[in-house]
Amino acid sequence: MLSVGARQNASLPSAWLACRRQAIIARMLPTENRVALVTGSSHGLGTTIARHLARDGLAVAVNGLHAEAALKVADAIRDDGGVADAFAADVTDQRQVIELVAAVADRLGPIGVLVCNATGPQPDAPLTEVAWEDHLAQLEFFVKSPVLLGRAVLPGMRARGSGRIIQVDSEVVDRMPPGRSAYVTAKSAQIGLTRSWARELAPLGITVNTIAPGFVPVERHVDVPGEVRDAYLTSVPAGRMGTPEDVAHAVSFFASQAAGFVTGQRLVVDGGRGLGG
Repeated sequence: MLSVGARQNASLPSAWLACRRQAIIARMLPTENRVALVTGSSHGLGTTIARHLARDGLAVAVNGLHAEAALKVADAIRDDGGVADAFAADVTDQRQVIELVAAVADRLGPIGVLVCNATGPQPDAPLTEVAWEDHLAQLEFFVKSPVLLGRAVLPGMRARGSGRIIQVDSEVVDRMPPGRSAYVTAKSAQIGLTRSWARELAPLGITVNTIAPGFVPVERHVDVPGEVRDAYLTSVPAGRMGTPEDVAHAVSFFASQAAGFVTGQRLVVDGGRGLGG
């Protein structure tokens, strides 16, 4: 049986309830943390993260290489009643990163939440065919890009005494698939970066955490054979594939005031697959 309050809420328009939720969450967040930059959010997992943070009441900077794709996501967020703008930039390029952070601050406000989600191609190749250049290509996204972005946003976060940096790594660090050595190496380095930053930045009121998703099918996985997905699914104790929303929920927590005393942590979102068995 519904309580009186529940019966009243059940009769309210869903749009009103969504706005009310955003207002409540916004009051829980420090003012300086209300702008989030989500790199690689013009598609895939990043799009869901961006839309989720917007529903949490944050203004979201949608980033991607192509302006048209980023603008489409920003428009969708605005259509849902959120605040967003699109910013095309290559986050592995130092000049573009500096310009990106300045543009976000000018159009939305200073960045209080940085989500490092951008990724590039992740080719499979046996070790004998993996060159140093292949390692560098992975390090560009998972080490160089966070370093450039972190250096660009840290002065503002330091001045305000608050900030959230959230990285997206991968389960491959724990369950290394053959043929992905360059990717695993770069992701391992990304985790080390996160932990060292967390220790150094904690006294400044800045938290740094990372999320390790399992295999979460998005657009770029459209060509993955069905038998590969089926084989993966059999190894997931939860009995289902992960969804972008599963990862977005974890990002939302790390970005919130509720996680203000949580730093240097790695949250695995894999349905229990890392437990083995």
